[in-house]
Amino acid sequence: MDRVIFHCDLNSFFASVELLDHPELRHLPVAVCGDPAQRHGIILAKNEPAKAFGVKTAETIWQAKRKCPDLVLLPSHHNRYEEYSKKVNAIYEQYTDLVEPFGIDESWLDVTGTLHLFGDDPRAMADRIRDHIRQELGLTVSVGVSFNKVFAKLGSDYKKPDATTVIRREDVERIVWPLPVSDLLFVGRAAARELARYGVTTIGQLAAFDREALGQLLGQHGLQLHDYANGVDRSPVRPAGEYVPPKSVGNGTTFPHDLVGEAAVRSGVTLLADSVAQRLRGHDLKCTTVQVTIRSPEFHDISRQRRLTTPTFVTAELAECAMALIRENWNLSAPIRAITITASNLIGQEQAAQQMDLFAMGQDTCRRDKQERLGHTLDQIRHRFGGHAIGPASGVEGETAEE
Repeated sequence: MDRVIFHCDLNSFFASVELLDHPELRHLPVAVCGDPAQRHGIILAKNEPAKAFGVKTAETIWQAKRKCPDLVLLPSHHNRYEEYSKKVNAIYEQYTDLVEPFGIDESWLDVTGTLHLFGDDPRAMADRIRDHIRQELGLTVSVGVSFNKVFAKLGSDYKKPDATTVIRREDVERIVWPLPVSDLLFVGRAAARELARYGVTTIGQLAAFDREALGQLLGQHGLQLHDYANGVDRSPVRPAGEYVPPKSVGNGTTFPHDLVGEAAVRSGVTLLADSVAQRLRGHDLKCTTVQVTIRSPEFHDISRQRRLTTPTFVTAELAECAMALIRENWNLSAPIRAITITASNLIGQEQAAQQMDLFAMGQDTCRRDKQERLGHTLDQIRHRFGGHAIGPASGVEGETAEE
């Protein structure tokens, strides 16, 4: 028997939460943005009237205002978004204990075992949840209903706002396969470009593509995407509250002023590396790959990554790897607007210790042990006295890294 999976996606979430306090603005084009004074002046979210003008998330305020001169800008309040996210998920948990958040405004629900309690009609149950959230919180949600997580997410994107879309097995050819391949979960821009080279622009073309040939082109990821396009996805919806280790830990920020020169760049990198290292330690994980993304004042990004010889959660090692990538790929006399450092290919402490035993020797091992103990000590100080009680001396003055 097929599972019954919902994907619930809150509509224009940040903007909708802000408009709860400004109902008089609902009919106007509204966008939530970062603080231009702190050079975080990009669009974070927009409501439906703003979308009608072509306003897009992540574009600059001046670009959005050029499209929509009367655009109303509201500041962001991330604490409120987290609060409402928890309230929404608490409502979902009244319908099933299998609730898996996918970001702050999306969640999967597996209602296979509870559907009979609500009338055995998946569409009616989805509509009931949508009405519950609207009545209790004043927010709207689009729900995709299908037999797996991937197609349920396609369903929630298929019709917005405030809609329910059901995708049954017999609906796949009609609804799913004509969609652009980029709509499929985990098909990023690079994969979409590569697939387009071989004439694959729709999900149906991906489903019909030779599976083994796709594996040769894109590796294991290609095989997974082929399965997804054909509706083969048995990944479970995890129980509410179950801890899932992160697949990567990253931190980036737009600096108060452009960074020019090695000393200034190192200050920014050290601040970010310290935050990433602290979060790795909090998850009892080490990383084996470091990625750096650099943004120019003209909003041009480059990303580079490197595999580490030894797993780490040490600030100095993350910072040094990041600096090496920047020196090799960027002219340090050119200004940098923003940097993001991401630690990936994460492994647990026990596995990391086994790798250390194989590759680490002598003084390097002793020095790393001291640095790791120092890191844990700093975490204890921050836990007791606050996150800003202590930090790297070389951090950018007046700057706090954003998660």
